[in-house]
Amino acid sequence: MNADRGQKNMFARRWGSVVGSLVVACTLVSSPTAAHAEEVDQLIADIESFSQETSAQNEEVKALEIEIEDREGKIKGIETVVGEYRDAAAVAAANVESYRVEINRIAQAKYRGTVLDPLTVAISAEDPQNAIDRMSYLSTLSKSTSDVVAALNEESQKASDAVDQANRNRAEAEFQLGQLNVRLGELEAEREGLDQRKADIRARVDNLTPEERVLWESKNSPLEVDLTQLLGLSSQSSGAVQAALSKLGSPYGWGAIGPDEFDCSGLIFWAYQQMGKTLPRTSQAQMAGGTPVSRDELQPGDVIGYYPGATHVGLYIGEGKIVHASDYGIPVQVVSVDSAPFYGARRY
Repeated sequence: MNADRGQKNMFARRWGSVVGSLVVACTLVSSPTAAHAEEVDQLIADIESFSQETSAQNEEVKALEIEIEDREGKIKGIETVVGEYRDAAAVAAANVESYRVEINRIAQAKYRGTVLDPLTVAISAEDPQNAIDRMSYLSTLSKSTSDVVAALNEESQKASDAVDQANRNRAEAEFQLGQLNVRLGELEAEREGLDQRKADIRARVDNLTPEERVLWESKNSPLEVDLTQLLGLSSQSSGAVQAALSKLGSPYGWGAIGPDEFDCSGLIFWAYQQMGKTLPRTSQAQMAGGTPVSRDELQPGDVIGYYPGATHVGLYIGEGKIVHASDYGIPVQVVSVDSAPFYGARRY
């Protein structure tokens, strides 16, 4: 009996020792694993935050590039108008010269005595009818002289106005050119900083382990999509959605508009371009155009903006899903419409 009790106590002590060892072992094994998981989660969060900031800055740079292109186009247009006004001034000057010749001819006729006053005409006339004819000629000649003088003044004024307008347009062009040069300097400074940020993102993503890369690519919880859901869509929205979905798996590229790489607004720009419709190029501009749509009224083909300032966009495909290009190292995916803070929606 005592022997049995002793054996039970010994077994209990041994079992307790085993359990204690297992607890210690599990603690030693699980703690580093948990710590590593936290490190990976933090790494993914850091890269995501940095990537979002970089994408937002990239959208700003794209908008600045577009503004510069617009200004260059306006300057070319102004230069064309300046040329037209200068041509008009040259034509007016030529007309003025031709009228001046006519004025000189009339003046010379008066100097030679060809043009006489009415009394002289009447006295020197051979008969009353001749006097009437000569006075009529004199009246016509005087009126012609007045008309020529008026035309001369009008053409001179046109020439003066054309030159003044050309000078004003030139001044405006020079002012816009000065602004353009300032913006170009800002763009170069921003581009240098942006290029460095992009290089940092590439390095951090490319240095992820295979396991970390999987976590990075799945951070937005990508979803499967049933392409048969597109059968009931209108031709316009269906075409844009189908075009975007045909690029599932395509790599992300800052400023890319396809057909092989895309950024967020570039994917939408390209998708609608396949339908013969040109949308604004940046996410902010896409959210400023089109027709505003409430969240409850979303339809496939609507463009959805995310984050304050609409620094990211996706294309709504129906059933609470969007297709988008999100970050470097993550291919074009389908995700939930709630995958990021909702900014607004536009319909084109």
